[in-house]
Amino acid sequence: MNPSSNDPPSQGRVKAKGWSTDLFECWADINSCCLTCWCPCVAFGRIAEIVDRGSTSCGVSGAMYMIIMMLTGFGGSSLYSCFYRTKLRAQYNLKERPCCDCCVHFCCEPCALCQEYRQLQHNRDFDLSIGWHGNMERWARVAASAYKATAPPMFQPPMSRLS
Repeated sequence: MNPSSNDPPSQGRVKAKGWSTDLFECWADINSCCLTCWCPCVAFGRIAEIVDRGSTSCGVSGAMYMIIMMLTGFGGSSLYSCFYRTKLRAQYNLKERPCCDCCVHFCCEPCALCQEYRQLQHNRDFDLSIGWHGNMERWARVAASAYKATAPPMFQPPMSRLS
């Protein structure tokens, strides 16, 4: 199918952005580093819930990751998590670097999870500990309070005497 001549040129492919942190900068955020090194199933579950936009819970994704890791070792779990890195990159238009997603996860799973975790946490303003729905509620509260602060005062009818 040929593209329509009515399509504006601005609808072309947008240049991919870089990650907010490099792959081996996981040590810069010690909390995320410890979580992804010692509890990768929790970190992965939180990432997957945000990437899936709440359709899969943190617990289910983390349990699947742990089961796959127990049955196949890091090879299977890194293959499973690399698909979420690909989805994350597609959603937020991120570059595939330093190499393909599966190689990144297979060679350095904890660093890859930490980079994804930090990308969502610091660059996208997600609180991964409260999940997708918790973030949506938090952002709705912030938007509502911002609206109340900028809304004009309510109109009050003039006073009248009733006899």
